[in-house]
Amino acid sequence: MDNAAIADVFDEMAQLLEFRGENPFRIRAYTNGSKAIRELDESVAAILADPERDLSKVPGIGKTLAEKSKVLVETGSLPQLETLRKEIPEVVIQMARIPGLGAKKAVKLQQELALESLGDLRKACHEDKISSLKGFGAKTQAAILDGLSIAEAAAARIYWCDADELAASIGRHMESCKVISKMQWAGSYRRGRETVGDLDLLVVADDHAAVMDHLEAYHSHSQTIVRGDTKISIRVGKSFQVDMRVVEADQFGAALQYFTGSQAHNIHTRRLAKEQGLKINEYGVFQLDDESRVAGSTEQDVYAAIGLPWIAPELREDRREFEAAASGTLPELIETEDVIGDLHMHTNATDGTATIREMADAAIARGLQYIAITDHSKRVSMAMGLDEKRLREQWKAIDEIRSEYDGRLTILKGIECDILERGGMDLADDCLAEADWVLASIHYGQKQPRDQITERILGAIENPHVSCIAHPTGRLINRRPPYDVDMDAVMTAAKKHGTFMELNANPARLDLNDLHLAAAKRMGIPIVISTDAHSIDGLGVMQYGIKQARRGGLTKADVANTRPWSEWTK
Repeated sequence: MDNAAIADVFDEMAQLLEFRGENPFRIRAYTNGSKAIRELDESVAAILADPERDLSKVPGIGKTLAEKSKVLVETGSLPQLETLRKEIPEVVIQMARIPGLGAKKAVKLQQELALESLGDLRKACHEDKISSLKGFGAKTQAAILDGLSIAEAAAARIYWCDADELAASIGRHMESCKVISKMQWAGSYRRGRETVGDLDLLVVADDHAAVMDHLEAYHSHSQTIVRGDTKISIRVGKSFQVDMRVVEADQFGAALQYFTGSQAHNIHTRRLAKEQGLKINEYGVFQLDDESRVAGSTEQDVYAAIGLPWIAPELREDRREFEAAASGTLPELIETEDVIGDLHMHTNATDGTATIREMADAAIARGLQYIAITDHSKRVSMAMGLDEKRLREQWKAIDEIRSEYDGRLTILKGIECDILERGGMDLADDCLAEADWVLASIHYGQKQPRDQITERILGAIENPHVSCIAHPTGRLINRRPPYDVDMDAVMTAAKKHGTFMELNANPARLDLNDLHLAAAKRMGIPIVISTDAHSIDGLGVMQYGIKQARRGGLTKADVANTRPWSEWTK
């Protein structure tokens, strides 16, 4: 069982224990354990297999969860979870994903109305059955209807990072199949969509039956949905679908282009082909008049057949990529190794798990040249946010250790300063003026009216001490929608005042989204891609921010933290 699957089990345990009203400390232990495992840059199985290693010593895991991880790796299941699943219907779990509903109300709704699906819940809302229940009312019913789409998306799609881990796991399994000569993932996963509904695998293989047998032998295979001569669909885990198509070698490029999509991109491609007397499908490129084959073995050949260079998968959304391809202006998209600084991270002074030194050493190990320590400000009391006195003490500590890192790493004195609900910054200007790097962010008052939230952010942008707006829309993918903010006004102000905009690489945030990134690029607003790491392993999420940046068409030149810090201070 891979890390993502183990983390999913612990998340589900925490959720189900919350439904039962269990001890909050026990629930938090599972939540923390899930986060710790999800952020590991090596497999739990590898740690368990090493007699010199102790999984329980990994921060956030401990003895109990280490033992449960061992059971999961060895057996693929956890008896305690199976027991809880029998007690709590799946629909209750799905309902709890509706913003603002919560576990207790989800349980009550299911019991009162005998709901079996989210469809039943939607029907109950439309029939006005919820507003009459004690403790709910018309406003709650309306909020449930508004939030149902988020719950339904969460039930159907997984984060790209989890799809990536699953694809890597299946890929390793399939590599041992000797009849495969070529293999590539396609679909929304290849395009880097922030959530993925299923995985699409294309292979060239001498023996169709053998390669399908091999896929069915994958350790998490739970069901074969359909199996034919050239396509097989299976489920892994509880419900996630994986499709595999076996194609001929001379069709592979055409199939890869076709099944990568997007649909809008493919429609545009076919239209261009038709204008040139050609047709494109998953089997190849053909002359319209005599059906003779023109191309198909590689994607490069497919695009060349219609007079275009190869287009990176992340750009294939029919958002001006064809114009750029035709004019020779396709961007050279940013790569992970281009980033040399990380300007958003937390330590154990607030809600992180590592010291400044530990974060600095981990940054060096990842090849970074500079970092900013940006713990929370005092408004975030649940994270023990820093007031001016504690912040200056932290900055003094940074000053004292900087010499240890001379020539290896520049450590910047930073802060993630809250934008208060009433407007203005959480810390005094004379304190912020002493910082090397100031992030401004919203954590409270996220449901305020559009004008109010926009004005709060604009006020931060206008503050001369604010360097960058962190996670600018506040969304949590599949869990919380972005707050209602006028991003056009925000970006116009950022451009005017020279304020950076953050792309938060946390896979649950990826905030800014790809469209906002494309707009920032068009306006010439520099982007900073940051991890928002709360542990040393959290520094590893940079790759997800890079994938999102590529979808926005960003190059190395569009991202500020690809430049040495010395260039920032000129």
